[in-house]
Amino acid sequence: MPFREINSKMVEAQVLPGQRLFSQRGAMLAYRGEVSFTPNVGGGQGGVMSMIGRRVAGEATPLMTVEGHGTVLFGHGGHHVQVVNLSGDTLCVEADRLLAFDGSLQQGTLFLGAQGGVMGMVRGQVTGQGLFTTTLKGHGAVAVMAHGGVIELPITPGRSVHVDPQAYVAHYGEVRNKLSTALGWRDMVGRGSGEAFQLELSGQGAVFVQASEEKL
Repeated sequence: MPFREINSKMVEAQVLPGQRLFSQRGAMLAYRGEVSFTPNVGGGQGGVMSMIGRRVAGEATPLMTVEGHGTVLFGHGGHHVQVVNLSGDTLCVEADRLLAFDGSLQQGTLFLGAQGGVMGMVRGQVTGQGLFTTTLKGHGAVAVMAHGGVIELPITPGRSVHVDPQAYVAHYGEVRNKLSTALGWRDMVGRGSGEAFQLELSGQGAVFVQASEEKL
């Protein structure tokens, strides 16, 4: 289910009979046609609410199931919206950055400690994202939110990409991440800048970086 970018802060989705999409609650701006919006208060399809956004026990990002026949405009908080089209890849993204996505995508969660061991868990604390992140896998489209615009940086074998953890939005592909620093521990004493830490991504895929260090 493709999303059409209306401008940098709004996307339009076509809803067709027999298909569904999920959106963040409160993200619907306007719609045309016979479209229904149902809150996910429980498990949802495939236990979606038990999976999406579960970074700590009992925490979840509220979603709406969107079905029917028509078109829907989505946007939220005046944030920049980036459309990511997946072709069998896995997108890793924070649940609160999800604006809307195809209902056909397989949802799950990833424990950050599994990518980079202890440093993966440290990354969760430094970025404020917690220890779990959301994964979406398959063929379909995802609309994610960011501050100040987004750039997609390719990640190729043998050439790692280093990102300020606060500017990180999402990544896809066969990518591993770890938290690193170019400074010694003595140099870090007394420093308050988040730039003391860098998120190093390696493998094959791409990372999305926002033009801001501000959290949503």
